[in-house]
Amino acid sequence: MKMPNKRGQSYRIIGMLFFSLAFINFASAQNYDIDLLKKINPSNPSSEYWKITSTSVYWVPASGIFTSLIAGTLSHNKKLQQKSYRAILSIGNSTLASTIIKISVNRTRPAYAYPMDIYTGKNKGISKYSFPSGHACLAFTSATVIALEYKKWYIVLPAYLWAGSVAYSRMYLGKHYPSDVLAGAALGTASTLLTYKLSKKLFNKKRKT
Repeated sequence: MKMPNKRGQSYRIIGMLFFSLAFINFASAQNYDIDLLKKINPSNPSSEYWKITSTSVYWVPASGIFTSLIAGTLSHNKKLQQKSYRAILSIGNSTLASTIIKISVNRTRPAYAYPMDIYTGKNKGISKYSFPSGHACLAFTSATVIALEYKKWYIVLPAYLWAGSVAYSRMYLGKHYPSDVLAGAALGTASTLLTYKLSKKLFNKKRKT
């Protein structure tokens, strides 16, 4: 019996991912996307909790990886170092994929498309690119890394709750449509799973040589 080609499996995973993203983007053109955002986004999105939650996507993953890498280096723990490297690689890949898709799709942020209906406060966003949400992508990349490395429900559950909170904060603050957030979460999760699958094969090959 012929075994399935591993490279072909990876291509199929990537193909399914981009097909899913394309479907979500098509669905986002419907009125319910902006209607749902209007219900989530208040006329004065001034909650400090959601602002801090939104910005935490930058320092929470970075502090975790930095601490893990330093601890692994000082203790000469190769497994801990490898975990840190896989996390860095996952974040790099998902961020690159998110940026490429954002530029390719070129969807305008809701605050620019609906200036009379969506409120963001002083800052509408660094760029006008909206799809997918980079914050949601990074948050779910980080949560998936934790899920793959530690596999304890009391660690994984808070990680995904935090990621979901980051995703919600982007809608509360009027930065992204719901479909942007869903696509970012899907992209972060899928790209991390693919990165881990490929990186483990790479590490296993190095051990054999």
